[in-house]
Amino acid sequence: MRYDAPVRIDKLEVIAEDDSIIVINKPAGLLTIATDTEKIRTAYATLRAYLNNKKRPEKLFIVHRLDREASGLLVFAKTVESKERLQDQFKDHSAGRRYVAVVEGRVKEDAFTVRSYLAENAAYRVYPTTHTRRGKLAITHVKVLKRNAKTSLVEVRLETGRKHQIRVQLAERGHPIVGDKDYGSAWNPIRRLALHGAQLEFRHPVTGKQMTFRSVVPKEFEKE
Repeated sequence: MRYDAPVRIDKLEVIAEDDSIIVINKPAGLLTIATDTEKIRTAYATLRAYLNNKKRPEKLFIVHRLDREASGLLVFAKTVESKERLQDQFKDHSAGRRYVAVVEGRVKEDAFTVRSYLAENAAYRVYPTTHTRRGKLAITHVKVLKRNAKTSLVEVRLETGRKHQIRVQLAERGHPIVGDKDYGSAWNPIRRLALHGAQLEFRHPVTGKQMTFRSVVPKEFEKE
């Protein structure tokens, strides 16, 4: 990899980069990729401009996404082959993702797993459903790191990767993520969604080497 320390490009931190992949730390409030209403202020657009300005311009491909309101680690690919090999790892669950979140309430269990089927309605809102044909199975593993008076700091490991999976399933258990108004949070003291992608693991798509990247949990998470 080319960097031993993060390199800042606009609002992004490039954690590591080589000819096949680029790993970044995305800030909260920035889209991963363009939508119908926002095409310029995205992590993808920022990285595309960065790669296009090199002496030998490089391509960029989306591997996975992170919610706009969340922060944390993302890996992008620079070749179609690398993209496909990385996406295969996310599909067969050999790639690992761990998140840290601040949720409302004091979570009683030290660790638990949420298994439910998730579907999406016409308003693009994700919800749990008992109809297995309508929804897709989502599995989330949760461990409590710290309990405060009104909140809990939890580590979340995804076994599947459904849209808004962590947000919906924590809310389903009665502990919505702080700042997540869409899924039942009643307050937002840190003025952002308290969800951060803290660890990313995968095999390098070319060398096959196991790679692990970690991102420091935002300081404001520790205060709540």
